[in-house]
Amino acid sequence: MNTISGQVRHEGADPAQVASAAGETGDGATRKLARHAATLKYEDLPPELVALTKRCVLDTLGVTIGASGMAVEGRIACEYVNDLGGKPESTILGYGGKAPAPWAVFVNGGLGHMLDYDDVGAGHVSIATIPAAFALAEKQGGISGRDLITAVAVGTDIMTRIDDAIPIPEWTAAEGWFATQLFGFIAGAATAGRVLGLNEAQMENALGIGFNQISGTRQMAVGASTHMRSMQAGFSGQGAVMSALLAQRGMIGSKDFLEGQYGLFKTYIRARDPDWNALVGGLGKRFALLARHGFKVWPACNYTRPTNTATLQLRRQYKLQPDDVESITIIGGHANTKQLSEPIERKRRPQLAIDGKFSIPFTTAVMMAKGNVTLRDYTDEGLRDPAVLAMADRVSYRPVSGDEKRFTFPAVEIRTRDGRVLRCQPEKLPGNPDNPVDQELLDAKFRDCISFAARPVAESNATRAMELIGDLENVADATEIIRLLS
Repeated sequence: MNTISGQVRHEGADPAQVASAAGETGDGATRKLARHAATLKYEDLPPELVALTKRCVLDTLGVTIGASGMAVEGRIACEYVNDLGGKPESTILGYGGKAPAPWAVFVNGGLGHMLDYDDVGAGHVSIATIPAAFALAEKQGGISGRDLITAVAVGTDIMTRIDDAIPIPEWTAAEGWFATQLFGFIAGAATAGRVLGLNEAQMENALGIGFNQISGTRQMAVGASTHMRSMQAGFSGQGAVMSALLAQRGMIGSKDFLEGQYGLFKTYIRARDPDWNALVGGLGKRFALLARHGFKVWPACNYTRPTNTATLQLRRQYKLQPDDVESITIIGGHANTKQLSEPIERKRRPQLAIDGKFSIPFTTAVMMAKGNVTLRDYTDEGLRDPAVLAMADRVSYRPVSGDEKRFTFPAVEIRTRDGRVLRCQPEKLPGNPDNPVDQELLDAKFRDCISFAARPVAESNATRAMELIGDLENVADATEIIRLLS
């Protein structure tokens, strides 16, 4: 099952699950999702989803806090929110201090994507939901670990279902939208509404208010350097929290935003016949995120994962050293592979960290030169590493030729100085359900990330927070985790 966002992924589906969803139509789809979001019980969640959600909380808090000391746009956003003032309701992670809940999520959601180290699935599901859950939990004075898990599970499930319902291959590239922000307004509103305890009618309004704000095109990732690449979940998270709070006060949102004449699919996705079974079939019984989710083991764009995997495999299999390499060619792949590979000269010489993370030539060069890709490779020093830049000059891209079979993942071809041509096209990516990472790696990633925090986190506090997250379903007040990390 493909885990790259924006593609149809129904291969290998459980026949029983498909059968249980058979016959679904678009009639009342919005209301069905609202009811699902308002009424799903913790006891309905499969143990593997509870375990995954806890790992998502750990991963998301780590990458969010780490960005505070590494990303200039994080400082800009934090300073802006601090200048606004307002009620101190929710913690700004990494920097400390509190702000009104929507504005805290504006900063925290943005921070969560600034390292491009956050998890993947139907877009970046965790940064669209977890910052909103914690912010509103703090605002209302606490939340049990079980309730937090359920709220996040509701949002991630809805976000995944919407993405799975899209019948257009590579739709994000075709239509120019970014799933994290576009669907984040909806998924975040569901999570926020659940934290607030909205009833079914209020939840439907929250989702409709979220729909009225949706935005997020891929233009932010095209052309010149832009900090907007990292602010997707900042905008959607802020809007999602406002949606839930307004619905709680009685604001009425757009109705039928999924199935309506000018709804999500017809207006934004341009798909008149989405897969309604994927969207509303098996609610509360089938959780598609379990087959879609992936943790990042390298801090760069999702579309660098296949080329990193292939480069590392060739490096290890043939015991290659940087001096052995004459050239590296990236071949074919998803439409975004080309976008992250050209124009080649600019991709070989990224000027900002976010440019490097969105560059396959640069990131491939780091992997080949060092045998790993880390946060330090995107610091100012890392972006100017002579050994990496020399390797980047040997990296190029070409599309698949007419006689070559097309695959979703690109191939990496290394030509060595002694005349060998070595090629790898990965079948599995580390961190995906078919190639999972262990808890030890996620723990190490968390500690590495928070070591970059603008406001240092005491080791004892980090250890205690990790213990609470590991036992989250039994924690009386999950906001204790935020207090430990602030």
